[in-house]
Amino acid sequence: MPLEPVHKRQFARDAGEVGRARDFVAAALGGIACAELLADIRLCTSELATNAVRYGPAGRDFLVRVVTLHDTVRVEVHDTGDGCPRTRAPRHDDDHGRGLLVVAALADEWGVAERSGPGKAVWAEFVLR
Repeated sequence: MPLEPVHKRQFARDAGEVGRARDFVAAALGGIACAELLADIRLCTSELATNAVRYGPAGRDFLVRVVTLHDTVRVEVHDTGDGCPRTRAPRHDDDHGRGLLVVAALADEWGVAERSGPGKAVWAEFVLR
């Protein structure tokens, strides 16, 4: 059975939904990624979803899209929050602020895209090896 090229699901802006988003992405991939790559994809999904929960507007959901094309998996997390996320150098005693550094280290590419409505989509791409 061929893999669906696009999967998407809305999640509530709640910390408990981060794990559900991570599991959704893993299920959408249906075993096409090796265990090590899947672990990286799951971790990056957690970081992006956590940012959507932490910085997105109260009462608004976030959307996770998984796109597969040839040898690439792209995970997108859409939210309606203002501002453009960026990496920063956290202080050693900060308890947050490392998520995008993790994504940059694990993903083959990552970035931010505009949406047709308010907010943005933060994405990470992984080449299937």
